[in-house]
Amino acid sequence: MLLSLLRSGNANIIAVIMYILSSLLTIFLVLPLHECAHGFVAYKLGDNTAKRQGRLTLNPIAHIDYLGAALLLLIGFGWAKPVPINARNFKNEKVGMAISALAGPVSNLLAAIVAGLIQNGLIVLIVKGILPMGPVIANTPVMEYVLLFFQFLIMINIGLAVFNFLPIPPLDGSKIMMAFLPNKAIMWIYEREHIISMVLFIVVMMGGLNGILNRADDIFYSFISWLTWLPYSALV
Repeated sequence: MLLSLLRSGNANIIAVIMYILSSLLTIFLVLPLHECAHGFVAYKLGDNTAKRQGRLTLNPIAHIDYLGAALLLLIGFGWAKPVPINARNFKNEKVGMAISALAGPVSNLLAAIVAGLIQNGLIVLIVKGILPMGPVIANTPVMEYVLLFFQFLIMINIGLAVFNFLPIPPLDGSKIMMAFLPNKAIMWIYEREHIISMVLFIVVMMGGLNGILNRADDIFYSFISWLTWLPYSALV
């Protein structure tokens, strides 16, 4: 997304800085939350692998993958180090793995909702005249850049959630999908996961999934915008 901003020629330097800051917040807080959510849910379902390996923490050092962080900053899609999960520790391996996998993208959607609630709360305070727009920088009031920061934060986390919902290994969606597949099909996928992952990476880098991802992003964005405005709708 940073590359898109720079190529568009429409974003000023302050807007670019807001995007970088929102990306860094995602990298150092939300991605660790995403991975910790996987491990925490797995732990509650009976697998303590992540806990034993010190991954039930929000410390970003335990989770950051430098390539994934760089790609998140540059194109809006990235990842952290996967939390280890041993499905054999679950009472039902398929269901336990699916629920643990689901926790990751759900944490991104929750982060987007929190950002949306803050953004809309600020908008209400501005409309009511309680919060000033602040000094002007690059012909734009400071509060518009603050709102833009939360806008980017919402968009990044929706993008991460949608991307991870794809039923393609090694994404979380593939583990959710496997709950509905026969064991033979699951073994076929696991045996070819490395190749599928490489193909996925190439397709993403070439923009081959942009169409479907953008449409899904728009649907989630519209829903979260509606949801996070509900608490304030009677105030304006």
